[in-house]
Amino acid sequence: MPTLLGIPLDVNSSFLRGPASAPGRIREAWQSDASNKWSELGIDVGAPGVLSDAGDLHLSNSREGIDADFAEIEQAVAELLKKDERPVSLGGDHSVTYPILKAFAQRSADLTLVHFDAHPDLYDEFEGSRVSHACPFARIMEERLAARLVQIGIRTLNRHQREQAEKFAVEIVQMSSLPAYDRLKIHGPVYISFDMDVLDPAFAPGISHHEPGGMTVREAIAHLHSMEGTIVGADIVEYNPARDIGGMTATVAAKILKELLGKMILGGNGRVK
Repeated sequence: MPTLLGIPLDVNSSFLRGPASAPGRIREAWQSDASNKWSELGIDVGAPGVLSDAGDLHLSNSREGIDADFAEIEQAVAELLKKDERPVSLGGDHSVTYPILKAFAQRSADLTLVHFDAHPDLYDEFEGSRVSHACPFARIMEERLAARLVQIGIRTLNRHQREQAEKFAVEIVQMSSLPAYDRLKIHGPVYISFDMDVLDPAFAPGISHHEPGGMTVREAIAHLHSMEGTIVGADIVEYNPARDIGGMTATVAAKILKELLGKMILGGNGRVK
């Protein structure tokens, strides 16, 4: 069963803080009566027994407490996995994906990580930090927490991150090369990390790093729906309510959440799981 988990952490943000307040705002949009809980795949993700909610973690969200915060995130995800639940985490900045994947690596040696983002987040270090939100996929790949990393929607690839991608055999699909449906024909367990800035800021202005030329909401949903394999977990990160306009980005995040949950429940083979 998919299980929501809020991770209010943004201490590793490099530009603007704010994503720590995102889990609550996404939940508000998710629970709004403005829409129903039926996904476009025909799944009622609000039906009894379909989805559970583990609430939000209580983190220090401080540089001094980052090791303890990461340990708490890893433990919380591990506990959900022990109960055969499929965590869907609401961040938070993108650094949270690293401790989440540490928990998954204990159970899934052949995990494929599909990462939607404007940025590769492959820096070896950024502004003196190896746990910056610009670095999680370098940590994940160097520790072999995933067998394969596919990145979609990238449009800020620089020389260092290109070298990092080559080093870790990352499969990058830049924004200019979309669509990438063929890259999503995956066998085995899949984890999806969805950074809200993969979307063009016209559709999701509530993000810290505005990078024009991104995906439309429709393109993102089409790629999520085309996913094959078994989605065992996911995160939605980098929504910054402080930069939102009229709750637009929260509503988009809730829509992405609904379609992601519908796909998880339906399964990559088109059957309810």
